Amino acid sequence: MNNKNTNGIETLLGDPKKAIIKLSIPMIVAMVVQTLYTVVNRIWVSGLGVDPAAAVGFAFPFLFMGTAIATGIGIGGGSAISRKIGANNKEGADSAAVHTLIVMAIIAIAYSIPLFVFAESIFSAMGAGQTTATAALYARIMYTASIISFFSLTALAILRSEGDVKRAMLAMVAGGILNVFLDPIFIYVFGLGVPGAAYAAVVSMTIPAVLLFYWLFRKKDTYITFNFRGFHFDKGIIKDILAVGLPASVMQLSMSIMLILMTVIVQHVSGTDGVAVFSAGWAIATMASMPLLGMASAVVSVTGAAYGSREYKKLDIAHLYAIKIGIIIETSIAVITFIFAPIITMAFTQSSDMAGLSDEIITFLRIICVYYPAIAFGMLSTAMFQGAGKGLYSLIVTILRTIILIVPLAWVFSSVFGWGLGGAWWGLVTANVIGSAVTFAWAKIYVNNLLKKPIPTT
Repeated sequence: MNNKNTNGIETLLGDPKKAIIKLSIPMIVAMVVQTLYTVVNRIWVSGLGVDPAAAVGFAFPFLFMGTAIATGIGIGGGSAISRKIGANNKEGADSAAVHTLIVMAIIAIAYSIPLFVFAESIFSAMGAGQTTATAALYARIMYTASIISFFSLTALAILRSEGDVKRAMLAMVAGGILNVFLDPIFIYVFGLGVPGAAYAAVVSMTIPAVLLFYWLFRKKDTYITFNFRGFHFDKGIIKDILAVGLPASVMQLSMSIMLILMTVIVQHVSGTDGVAVFSAGWAIATMASMPLLGMASAVVSVTGAAYGSREYKKLDIAHLYAIKIGIIIETSIAVITFIFAPIITMAFTQSSDMAGLSDEIITFLRIICVYYPAIAFGMLSTAMFQGAGKGLYSLIVTILRTIILIVPLAWVFSSVFGWGLGGAWWGLVTANVIGSAVTFAWAKIYVNNLLKKPIPTT
C-alpha cells in the first residue's frame, strides 16, 4: 500500500462506527461553516431590501444547479475511488481520480456557457419582473467562476474518498470564513450591492481551490496519485463513475428543479415578497441539513470501502449508526430553530420593507423544521446507496421526493386548498417525511439482501 495518507485508509477499512464519527465530525464542521456563505449572503443582501433579496432568490436555484452537478461528479468519482481502495486496487483508484477531474472540466464548461448567455431570458420567464437585470448580473458573475467551484467540489470529494477529511475541512472552512468578512465589504463598503455579493463569493471560493490544487498537484502527499501523461478515456472507469455520478447529478439537479418550481409557485401565491421569504427561510433550512451532508460524505466513503471489500456487515453498521446520530442532531436543530425563530428572523429583516415579512419568515422556519429529523433517514440511506455503487436507486427515491411529491403537494396545499404560503411550506414537510420513509425502507431491504450473501473467503 502507498505510504501516503495511510491513516485515512486505515480509518476507512477499520471499525465502521469509529470511521463514521472520525470522518463525519470534520465534514460537519466544514459543511456548517461553508453554508454560512449562503446564510450570510442572504442576510447582507436582505439588508438592501425586498427586490435585491428576491433577485438572489431567483438566481439561487440555477447556482445550486451548478453545485449539484459538481457534487454529483464528486460523489461518483469518490464512490468509485473508495470501492477501489476497499478492493486494494491502487492503480484503479488513481485512474478513477484522473478521469473524475477530466469529466469535471468538460461538464463545467458545458454548464456555464448556456446559462451565462441566456440568463436574462430565463429569469424573465420565471416572473422576476423588475429584478430580472439584477438577478442576471449576479448569476453571470458567479457563472464566470464555475470552473473554480467545480474543481473545488470534485477535489474535496477525492480527498474524502481516501479518508483525508481534515484537509477537506480546512479548505471549506477557509472559504466560508473569508466570505463572511468579504460580503459586507463588497456589498456596502465598496457600494456594489447585489453584484458585490457575487464578487465576494468568487474571491472566497478561489482560496480553497488554490489550497486543493497545491495539496493534490504540488505537495503530492495524498494516497491518490495523478498522472495525466498519455491519458486516454477508459470506458469501464467512465461507466463506474457515471453509474453513481450521473444519477447523483440528476438527483441534485432535481433539487434545483424543485427550487425553481417552488419559486414559481411561491411567486404565484405571494409575489416577490413570497420569494424573498422563501429565499431567506430556505437559507436556514439548508444550513440545518449541513450536518447530515457532512455525515453523508462519510457514509459514502465508509460504505464504499466496505462494499468494495465485501464486508456487508460493516456497511450495515455504518448506515444505521449514521442515521442514529443524524436523528439526534437534527432533532436538536429542529427544537432550537422552533424556539429561536424570531431571533433568527431578525438577521434577515434589517431593512424596512423586509421587516414587514418577519411573521412570514418565522412561520416558514417553524413549519419547515418539522421534517428535519425525518431527512436523516432519507439522506443517509441515499448516501449508502451511492457508496455501494447503486446510484440509480438514490436517483429514484430523490425524484420521488423532490418532483413527484414536493411540487404537487406544495401546489395543492397552497393553491387548490387555498392555504397560501403556509400550504406551500406544509407541502415541503409532508413530501420530505414520506420520501424519507420510503428511502429508508428500500435501503433496509437492499442491505438485508446483501447480508444474506455468503461471506467471502480470503
